[in-house]
Amino acid sequence: MDHNHFEKATFAGGCFWCMVKPFDELPGIKSIISGYTGGITKNPTYEEVCGGGTGHTEAVQITFDPAVFPYKKLVEIFWQQIDPTDAGGQFFDRGRSYRPAIFYHNNEQKKIALESKENLQASRRFKKPIVVEIEPASEFYAAEDYHQDYYKKNTLRYHAYQEGSGRNAFKQNHWGDESR
Repeated sequence: MDHNHFEKATFAGGCFWCMVKPFDELPGIKSIISGYTGGITKNPTYEEVCGGGTGHTEAVQITFDPAVFPYKKLVEIFWQQIDPTDAGGQFFDRGRSYRPAIFYHNNEQKKIALESKENLQASRRFKKPIVVEIEPASEFYAAEDYHQDYYKKNTLRYHAYQEGSGRNAFKQNHWGDESR
C-alpha cells in the first residue's frame, strides 16, 4: 500500500463496538479506531459522552487506501450495519451519542454519501425515510483502550450484545446475506 494515499472515513452507527468488525480485515484498511466526534468537549471520556452534554457521538474512524477499497464501498457497508430510519439512536442504545451519521472528510466523500443516501431512499428497502445525518468531520477523539477492538477482546459479550440488541436480526431482515 502507498502510505501517501490513505484517507479517513468516519461513521457513527450506535455503539461503536458494533461498527468495527464489519470493516476490519478488509483489503486496504490500515486501522479502525473507536472514538467520539461531533461535540464540544475536548478529550471526552466514555462516561462524559454517555452522560450527555458533550455533544459527541460514538463513531469509528477508518484509515483506508481508496485505491484498494473505495470510499463508496465503505459507505455501502455502513448502511448495512444500522437502522437508517432511526435518528434517536440505534437498537438498545438511545440518545444523541448513539445517533447514526456519516462524517465526511472532503467534498468527494460528501457527494458519495449524499448520493448513497438518496439511492437508499429511492430503493424503498425501508418503509420510513432515511434520516442519517451527513455532516463535515470534526475533531475525533480515540476512546479508551478497553473499547478498541472490543469484538476481539470480549467475543462472548460482543455476540450477546449483537443478538440481544436486535442488531443482527435487523440486518438479516433488511439485508439478508448481503450484510457483513
